Amino acid sequence: MVVADDTMTADAAWRLACEGTALLWRGDYHNARQLLQAMGRRADRGPRKRAREPAAAAEAFHLHRMAQAQRARALGMLLIPFEGAARIALRRAPDVAEAVAEAIAGTPDADLPAAPFVISLRELLGLIGAHEWRRKGVWVPALEARIHPWYGVFSPLRGEYLDLVARVPLPSPRLAFDIGTGSGVIAALLARRGVARVVATDQDARALGCARENLDRLGLAGGVELLQADLFPPGRAPLVVCNPPWVPARPGAAIEHAVYDPDSRMLRGFLAGLAAHLEAGGEGWLILSDLAEHLGLRTRAELLGWIETAGLEVVGREDIRPRHRKAADAGDALHAARAAEVTSLWRLAVPCRATSA
Repeated sequence: MVVADDTMTADAAWRLACEGTALLWRGDYHNARQLLQAMGRRADRGPRKRAREPAAAAEAFHLHRMAQAQRARALGMLLIPFEGAARIALRRAPDVAEAVAEAIAGTPDADLPAAPFVISLRELLGLIGAHEWRRKGVWVPALEARIHPWYGVFSPLRGEYLDLVARVPLPSPRLAFDIGTGSGVIAALLARRGVARVVATDQDARALGCARENLDRLGLAGGVELLQADLFPPGRAPLVVCNPPWVPARPGAAIEHAVYDPDSRMLRGFLAGLAAHLEAGGEGWLILSDLAEHLGLRTRAELLGWIETAGLEVVGREDIRPRHRKAADAGDALHAARAAEVTSLWRLAVPCRATSA
């Protein structure tokens, strides 16, 4: 670690960061932000030597993630010092105590502000951004309301999958299970559609707190029970909904657990346990993108095989195209896969013969 200030050039900072040297910033806060932006531009230039083209989509995906991880590691070397009470010890620094408190609440770092500490500027800006998302909320057209995500809880920015949940006919308005509720957006949508009782589960206490706050804001808490569980609650329901992480890969940060699911653990767990938690004539709604298939990380045959092995059958499927910006960004490293992506709501059921048996 070396001490850095306003006299350090972006070239020098980037070189040191790439070599594994952390930069403890002692200059002006806003100059630190400008330096980080300059370092980011150098990171985005890429290597001078042109790399060979990946042999397959899966290799391109892994190389892309590796490059992103290396970029994040280098940019994370610019450190900001804090005094006690989460006060930044720099000129022109903002008051971020509330953003820090929200991020560390209920975690092993909850006592962090009790003494001086350092945090990477890149991560600090993420905390500040998450605080703003939580304060302002994310407009969800299918819900006609805002969802306020917490730090570390996936934000429903991609709304197309919620359009599927909003338009597919309900098998019953009496009861539904929402598996892996996250921000609570699907539970809220089911309640808004008239489901009398929703049981929403998540294994993350932070997600359950976020869901509870959102349901309270929407006036829907009375019809939704929140339960800390790994996948299913006890009992059976006529409708069981799950939106698992879509890509079978190892997450590199806590927030990525909503996107990456190592070895498709949650997806396979949901399918394997669904029949035991469905009432006779009920449906399981699996919300899943086929991005992993286009990336060569999972095949459609594997998915259908897991469904069959679980004693389930497909009784219907609704598809929708993504609307996010990356789907139309030809410069994105994974553009070909994103352009071909389709998000589906798979309607799954236990075959009648299996039910009668």
